[in-house]
Amino acid sequence: MELRFFISFSDRTVHPRRNSKEQRPLGTIRRIGAKQTPSDYTEYRHRSVKGRVEEMFEVLKRMRENLCKPDVFAYTAMIRMLVSEGSVDAGLRVWDEMKCDRIEPDVVAYGILVMGLCKEGRVERGYELFKEMKRKKLLIDRDIYRVLIEAFVAVENVRSACDLWKDLVDSGYIADLRIYNAVIKGLCNEKQVDKAYELFQVAVKEELEPDFETLNPIMVAYVVKRRLDDFCSLLDQIVKYGYHVEDYLSQFFRFLCAEEERITVALDVFDVLKTKGQGSVSVYNILMEVLYKIGEIQKSLSLLSEMKDHGFEPDSSSYSIAICCFVEKGEIQEACSCHNKVIEMSCIPSVPAYLSLAKGLCQTGEIDAAMMLVRECLRNVESGPMEFKYALRVIHVCKECNVMKVIEVLDEMKLEGSSPNEVIYSAIIFGMSKHGSIEAAKEVFSELKDRKDLTEADIVVYDEMLIKHMNKKTSDLVFL
Repeated sequence: MELRFFISFSDRTVHPRRNSKEQRPLGTIRRIGAKQTPSDYTEYRHRSVKGRVEEMFEVLKRMRENLCKPDVFAYTAMIRMLVSEGSVDAGLRVWDEMKCDRIEPDVVAYGILVMGLCKEGRVERGYELFKEMKRKKLLIDRDIYRVLIEAFVAVENVRSACDLWKDLVDSGYIADLRIYNAVIKGLCNEKQVDKAYELFQVAVKEELEPDFETLNPIMVAYVVKRRLDDFCSLLDQIVKYGYHVEDYLSQFFRFLCAEEERITVALDVFDVLKTKGQGSVSVYNILMEVLYKIGEIQKSLSLLSEMKDHGFEPDSSSYSIAICCFVEKGEIQEACSCHNKVIEMSCIPSVPAYLSLAKGLCQTGEIDAAMMLVRECLRNVESGPMEFKYALRVIHVCKECNVMKVIEVLDEMKLEGSSPNEVIYSAIIFGMSKHGSIEAAKEVFSELKDRKDLTEADIVVYDEMLIKHMNKKTSDLVFL
């Protein structure tokens, strides 16, 4: 009876959500109206588990006094529950208690602890348990080998990972793809790409289908060493084996360009691929985007032209990046032309493209067009920019011609973590021109200057924009 109680107790220990009393602290938080955060719950749960584990060991002590000990299955269940909750140290304490009771751990208990230790980066301790299993001649499954190999590679101990690989094969197992991927990555990190390539060929012979995780380390290693012939030869093999080389290349260039110092190498590789007819719109887009982000605007736009010259049809992503580039250059008409091409495709520009073009239009005084773009974006995009949402709020509040209510909206925007920018200031001009007056708009800008949100130079710029916008509205009315 007490043994059954102990198992049930240990289950409640590491799953406090099953005990309604354990919820009281969180319930109290809810009742007083405080805002809960994930860290609140995590901290509460950690303290709860820690306290209940101590109680569990008290129960274990009483059981021993009554000459009643948990068996191997009860101990294994406790270890499994503790490790699954991230309490590996508590699991090791239970392990030590099991040894004290002279209960021999089974292969399941060993496996749970080894995997838990490796997950926490404590691979050496996990490897000690693995060696215990070998001494006891326990049957070690392939998953234990895999987690140890992956963990050794993660801590850059590739020699130990390779030793485990050899032991795995000697034990009669066939390595799965995840094991191949881990060892190949480790070898490439150690600059042993030729051995990694041999391992890739072995994987293919064993009829495993290599994925991006298999090939990417080898591809990167070849490129970094400028072994472009070997790189191209590998791509030819990928095509020969019937794999989707375009998918691999897109992922490869995205990975390679994640580090700015490799962008030049990526461009050189792409130049080689183009001569072999292995260019693609997706790779062009990746390179256009990274060039834009590092300020190489003209190079990014040259790739758009080159794409067309090589017979590729730019897609909505291509034109969205081009919009950002043209705005950066101050060529707003070209940016608008790219926007129109995306719409003609029955597609939607990216959110950064919408935001960039709206700001560009505002900076050139095209306020009506900018506000139309704001509405278009919020109509087409599920989660548009915060600036756009508040721009519409500002326009709506301007109906009341109440300066302080406009300021309240801007204060709310700041509390949400966004700072007013040209889109918001243009919305003030648009709204006050439509519903209020020039004087009301000037009062808003004056208040913002007093609050240090705008400089004297900013005030001059927005006053001029306000007058030009009102003059345009007046001339439009006269024309009508």
